[in-house]
Amino acid sequence: MAKPTPLSGFPEFLPAQRFVEQEVIATLARTFELHGFGNVETRAVEPLDQLLRKGDTSKEVYVLRRLQEDESGKDKGIGLHFDLTVPFARYVLENAGKLEFPFRRYQIQKVWRGERPQEGRFREFAQADIDIVGRDVLPFHHDVEIARVMLEALGRLDFLPGFRLQVNNRKLIQGFYAGLGLDADGIDDVMRLVDKLDKLDPAKVRELLLTDAGVTEDQADQALALATIRATDDSFVARVRDLGVTHDLLDEGLDELASLVRACAPLVTERTRIEADLSIARGLDYYTGTVFETRLDGFESLGSICSGGRYDALASDGRTTYPGVGISLGLSRLLVPLVQRGVLTADRSVPSVVVVAVTAEETRSEADAVATALRARGIPCEVAPSAAKFGKQIRHAERRGIPYVWFPDQGEVKDIRDGNQVAADPATWQPPTQDLRPQVVTTTISEGEPS
Repeated sequence: MAKPTPLSGFPEFLPAQRFVEQEVIATLARTFELHGFGNVETRAVEPLDQLLRKGDTSKEVYVLRRLQEDESGKDKGIGLHFDLTVPFARYVLENAGKLEFPFRRYQIQKVWRGERPQEGRFREFAQADIDIVGRDVLPFHHDVEIARVMLEALGRLDFLPGFRLQVNNRKLIQGFYAGLGLDADGIDDVMRLVDKLDKLDPAKVRELLLTDAGVTEDQADQALALATIRATDDSFVARVRDLGVTHDLLDEGLDELASLVRACAPLVTERTRIEADLSIARGLDYYTGTVFETRLDGFESLGSICSGGRYDALASDGRTTYPGVGISLGLSRLLVPLVQRGVLTADRSVPSVVVVAVTAEETRSEADAVATALRARGIPCEVAPSAAKFGKQIRHAERRGIPYVWFPDQGEVKDIRDGNQVAADPATWQPPTQDLRPQVVTTTISEGEPS
């Protein structure tokens, strides 16, 4: 078989890199469960009519079919899900009679999207979502809770660079634009264009507001003035008021956003911060209140790696509506660039703490017995692959990052990092806690530096 050609957009990790991903997933899951979120996993496929509901995703959906399928095949009309929100909405509707509301779920799973592969964007990638869904009503305090849970989860990932959780409120934006005299269509047009400020120069956005949205120069200037407001506390409220625009919906959005920022303040650290950023709108029109985006310190070119918001109609069966609020962390978007640049790895490529040396093939059973005793006490280990000279067996352990070598014939274990060798009994010996599992190793590399 010839050497295979890698498939672009389908990242794969080496074992030490995969450990980093597993550590992130485990940390997120522990945090989510501490807050009472239950884990679900939905099927990988959904009907195409459900996947295409948003209208702008047809180019991204991977259609699924059997190689020998005919036109009447039962698998016709299904595709791989491109996010976890569409399948979750379907899951809620199908299981509404069995769920207790508000329903709190977390989901860490692969998704597939037919994008042009580039740094931070892949065709197959993992996401970690949390959502709280109500039946007909969902109080605003759940918006605050989602922000606090994700801040706490990101804060526990202390081997990663810092994060900036940026928050805004669609009610604030829509109320401001309505106060400027814009109708519903005009509000949507202006919101869509202002959301491009992270990609386009403000002067270009102003030009588009005048030509594409058809607003006046004063309305364009006011919209851009609002979008420049940022604050790490509730001081943004006074700055919005100073613009002289009034509207009831604006008042409601200001109150909600200020409450959220104040409630998150106790969780702010040097690594995890919250910022009211009034330029954020989120492009999808189903968001109705709080919206989130998140930037990674030193890697801002990746864009938002954690996004979401409030949606007052996640799903509806015609009689009951299920409002929700959620946020999604792009695991692959976050981790693949960091491991590829060498920022993150593990200090060993295997879980083994110990290599049990083999003196001779005839005595391999003695090495197996030591390994069995260690494993019975939860200590990962492996037996040397051959009865080579001890120096070669030690080098085998070094190459894999395994810190200890056990010599059954001597009844001793050696820490090959410092050469310390002591008598040991497999029924009682215990490695230091930090050696029991691989540890994530961080190397500081700023954006733009060669990896």
